Amino acid sequence: MTALNDLEAKKLKKRLLRHVGKAIQDFNMIEADDHIMVCLSGGKDSYGMLDLLLELQRKAPITFKITVVNLDQGQPGFPKHILPEYLGSLGVPFKIVTEDTYSIVKRVIPEGKTTCSLCSRLRRGILYRVADEIGATKLALGHHRDDLMETLFLNLFYNGKLKAMPPKLLSDNGGHVLIRPLAYAPEKDLSAWAQHRGFPIIPCDLCGSQENLKRKQIKRMLQAWEAETPGRLDVIFAGLQSVKPSHLADFELFDFKNLKAQPGAERLPFLEPMEV
Repeated sequence: MTALNDLEAKKLKKRLLRHVGKAIQDFNMIEADDHIMVCLSGGKDSYGMLDLLLELQRKAPITFKITVVNLDQGQPGFPKHILPEYLGSLGVPFKIVTEDTYSIVKRVIPEGKTTCSLCSRLRRGILYRVADEIGATKLALGHHRDDLMETLFLNLFYNGKLKAMPPKLLSDNGGHVLIRPLAYAPEKDLSAWAQHRGFPIIPCDLCGSQENLKRKQIKRMLQAWEAETPGRLDVIFAGLQSVKPSHLADFELFDFKNLKAQPGAERLPFLEPMEV
């Protein structure tokens, strides 16, 4: 990826801020006096999310607080100095939480099997606890537009469910609200922004090191579709925001059983069948 010139960087920043601002507005993600716990993994997406939220915080017509939280999962060779130094240079409040979930995952999951599910559950539980400890009202996660679409096809192909990642979610116990401010932001833009800003990326030795993940297979499929027909991902994402339950087959979501013709309804004129 080539370096951005000043004009390109300015346009990219403006585009990303527009995406994040619209997502926050559309889903009412951030309200006055909120305390947002920004979950920073050390990857390009969470760095970008923090960068953009800090910019919006300076410009927003409302006041809200940001605290950055990173979970040190005990990965061997994890560079513990990078995040404190980076966050300290920003002057943003932060908390590093150390919990050895790495050993648990490696002990429980057989070699070669996907670690994401268990790792995610352990991580999410710890983050909920920390959110309570610091009094956070929302937890911000760095999932972007591509993540939402990949999850849609993962659930459809492998779980037989038509669902994706929602931009805003209430936890199962009802005690926490999760937000995804990058829900409208394409991954390619976040990659370009991370390179331009020179974020000190910390690779993951668990999920990030597994090449056979179904998510990576789905990502390659979507990238191939986009290369074949540019703009196809825009159309797919638009579909996530235009759902018609009456045109699916979930009888718990739509009352098909009691669907009946309405007496006196205006009759449509007979149309000749069209050739397709």
